Amino acid sequence: MIDLRRREGRPLRIGHRGTAALASENTIGSLALALELGCDLVEFDVVDLDGSLLLAHSPAEVPADVATLDAALAFLAGTSAGLQVDLKTAGAEAALVEALRRHGLIQRAVVSTFRAASLRALAALEPDLCRGLTYPEDRFGVSRFTPLVRPGLTAMRMVLARRIGRMLAAAHANAAMLHWQVVTPGVVERCHAVDVPVFAWTVLDAGEVRRLDDLGVDGVIVDDPRIFEG
Repeated sequence: MIDLRRREGRPLRIGHRGTAALASENTIGSLALALELGCDLVEFDVVDLDGSLLLAHSPAEVPADVATLDAALAFLAGTSAGLQVDLKTAGAEAALVEALRRHGLIQRAVVSTFRAASLRALAALEPDLCRGLTYPEDRFGVSRFTPLVRPGLTAMRMVLARRIGRMLAAAHANAAMLHWQVVTPGVVERCHAVDVPVFAWTVLDAGEVRRLDDLGVDGVIVDDPRIFEG
């Protein structure tokens, strides 16, 4: 199983959809650029469209230059990078596990989703595959939340430290993928108490990276990996 803990005293660096701020997201070129910029893992979205697994945020948002999951995995198999596969559609768990096995990437991957049922299915299919519970659900794929929903995030932040252990156990998750605005010292402490690494998404500035580093998060997901040098 992939090791998602901090490395050399710093959080792991993860490129969101490759390098969403710098290249066409969810493309092999975007993944390659993330690796060139020093990312430890690359994150990308996967959907099931008529039985084909594709890199896209939703079946309604498939780009013209869409890459297949097989093509992305074939590229990543030739690198040393870890991968975070954000599974966007239910029912594709078995096909995803089979693809990761075929490319020899089970031990280098973490599959994330907000669907607890999908994580339980993945655990049954392949116990050695790392599984990350995403919270809260980012329904519109913007990876940042507007002021209109910030009161809701405040409420989530207040109760999450008490709830996160039960949520992870119920989902059979062994990693927590949390929006950066709900990451608090108590949440990180609780996750680490049950040996669960914490990833924060999607961070837009170097100051927030430093705050999360100080909290002891294990990984930071960004659109532009250059902010790690800020």
